[in-house]
Amino acid sequence: MKQTIVLASNNPGKLREFAEILADCDREVVPQGQFAVPEVAETGLSFVENALIKARHAAVLTGLPALSDDSGIEVDALGGAPGIYSARFARVGASDEENNQLLLTQLQGIAEAQRTARYHCVIVYLRHAQDAMPLICQGTWEGRILTAPVGEHGFGYDPLFYVPTHHCSSAQLSPQVKNELSHRGQALRALKTLLLHH
Repeated sequence: MKQTIVLASNNPGKLREFAEILADCDREVVPQGQFAVPEVAETGLSFVENALIKARHAAVLTGLPALSDDSGIEVDALGGAPGIYSARFARVGASDEENNQLLLTQLQGIAEAQRTARYHCVIVYLRHAQDAMPLICQGTWEGRILTAPVGEHGFGYDPLFYVPTHHCSSAQLSPQVKNELSHRGQALRALKTLLLHH
């Protein structure tokens, strides 16, 4: 009998990545929307605080173990922005296109060498709502910001995120290769190792 874990997200891209990497962990990852869990305000000032807020909220409302990730992109030329505000960079409820457009606008005229950036991901696993020792895993993926979007895969800032090791944008990578390289893939593999021993 697979253990059900609620994912504190309704993002289909995230759910797919979580399900693929955790497939052989004997756990089924189900999005919080299936339990009618509403979104919670991300009031933390760091990725780890926001991930904990979301996971605890889902665990409290479902009574199930919960998994959450908080991730975003940090652009050096913008002093680390958008960071924890990546998903709502243009505005609350912004589309990927709106966020990408704002990022391009803010980086206009910035030379290629100065467009360095990285994706960060923190994943939190709570066995139950009062879990005082949550599992926390993280990953970082270095790259830089292109001057125009390229590629059809992925989501978020993937069309603008240039991957130096593969000479293309993250959105041009196959999902399998992206999972091998990405910040979320790194964090999920670390989590998988911990879950297999839990």
